[in-house]
Amino acid sequence: MARFVAFLRAVNLGRRTVPMATARDTLEKLGLDEVASFANSGNLLFTTTGNASELEAAIRSALEDAFGFELTTFVRTAKQVQALATATPFGVIAANHTHFGLLPLTPLTAKEKKAVTHLSNDHDETVVRGRDVHWLIRSKSTETTLGPKQWKDALPGNPTTARNMTLLVRLATKL
Repeated sequence: MARFVAFLRAVNLGRRTVPMATARDTLEKLGLDEVASFANSGNLLFTTTGNASELEAAIRSALEDAFGFELTTFVRTAKQVQALATATPFGVIAANHTHFGLLPLTPLTAKEKKAVTHLSNDHDETVVRGRDVHWLIRSKSTETTLGPKQWKDALPGNPTTARNMTLLVRLATKL
């Protein structure tokens, strides 16, 4: 048995409401153990056997059946989440800067890694570490120069979800 986290993309925005109690019940009905949620932003912790890609497909299908809309699901092992949360590719982050972990659905190709790296500029910096991306915004997140179009151009056909590193660090302590 291993510990995993399922990150749900774009939930609790507008009409895409996903009550965490219902999401937890849905995962329990799949036979997953020790199901819990963390924050109200689509982070579900659980224990089971199996591999991440099979779990992603099963969880996504069950959640979409339960809620009636697309719910792209990104599953990472506890070890992967802890590695993402403890990496410091930018050194110490200034108090007025924002650090995100960006989780792509599929591992980045060499072309995607190059495109993501080339998104870096004086204001936003991106670093690929393992399967995921670290994204530093040298200001508040609302002041980024990298919007959805830039990410979609860099990663066409590879959906992503992002989490603030502060949340990921707190989440990692729960694993």
